[in-house]
Amino acid sequence: MIDFFVEMFSFPFMVRAFVVGTLIALCSSLLGVSLVLKRYSMIGDGLSHVGFGAIAVAKVLNLDPLTACIPVVTASSILLLWLKSSSKIKGDAATALISTAALAMGVMVISVTTGMNTDVFNYLFGSILSMSITDVYLSLGISISVIVIFILFYNRIFAVTFDETFAAATGTNIKVFNLLIAILTSLVIVVGMRMIGALLISSLLVVPSLGAMRICKKFKNVVILSAVISVLCLWCGLIVSYQAEFPTGASIVCCDLLVFSVLTIISKLRSAR
Repeated sequence: MIDFFVEMFSFPFMVRAFVVGTLIALCSSLLGVSLVLKRYSMIGDGLSHVGFGAIAVAKVLNLDPLTACIPVVTASSILLLWLKSSSKIKGDAATALISTAALAMGVMVISVTTGMNTDVFNYLFGSILSMSITDVYLSLGISISVIVIFILFYNRIFAVTFDETFAAATGTNIKVFNLLIAILTSLVIVVGMRMIGALLISSLLVVPSLGAMRICKKFKNVVILSAVISVLCLWCGLIVSYQAEFPTGASIVCCDLLVFSVLTIISKLRSAR
C-alpha cells in the first residue's frame, strides 16, 4: 500500500491534481450548499455549458482557454442572475436558453475548425494529464481567493441563502451578495473544467451538498460535512482513476454519487426509527 502511494506521488501531474483538486473540491462544496438551498443548482450546469462554448472559441483564436473563459463565464453568471429576476423569462428557462445556445455555438465552432480533438475532449470530460503549470497557478490563485471571500462574508452569505427579507432588514445588500455567489460559482466552474470536465463540474457543486443535507440540518454542519465529502470523494476518484485508468471527472462524480446513496439510505433508516 505504501509503495502504491509512493509510486503515485512520484508523478508531478498527480501531485498537481491532488493539490488543485482539493482546493476546487473545497470551493465547490462551500458554494454548492448556498446554490442548492437558493434553488440555483442549474446555474452551475448552465455556466459549464457556457464555459465549453468559450473554450471552443478560445482554441480557434489561439487564446489560453482558462484565461479566456473567466470573463465570458463571469459575464454569463451576471446575465443569468438578471434574467432570473426578470418576470419575462423564468429562471430555469433562462438557464436553458443560455446553456443550450453556448453549447450549440461551441459544437458549431469545433465542427468547422479543428474537430473533436484530444484537447477539446479533455475540457469536456476532464483530464489530470493535461493540466499545465499555468493552469495550476491560475487554479490555486482563484481557489484560495474564493475560500477567503466565502469565509470573510460567511454571515452575509448565510443570511442571504436562508432569508433574503431578514438579510435586507439587517442592512445586507441582497443583490450584491447574490451577484457575489454567482461570480464565485463561475470562477470555480472555470478552474474545475480542466480536471473534472465542463459536462461534470456542476455535479461537484451539487452532489456533496445534497449528501450532507441528508444527515445534517444546520447550515454550518452541512457546509463542513459537504466539504469533507467533496474532498474525500475527489481523493478516492483520483486514486481510482490512476489505478484503473478511468476518466478522472467520471471517477470523482461516481464516488460522490456512491456517498450520496449511502447517506440517503442512512437518513431513511434514521427516519424509520
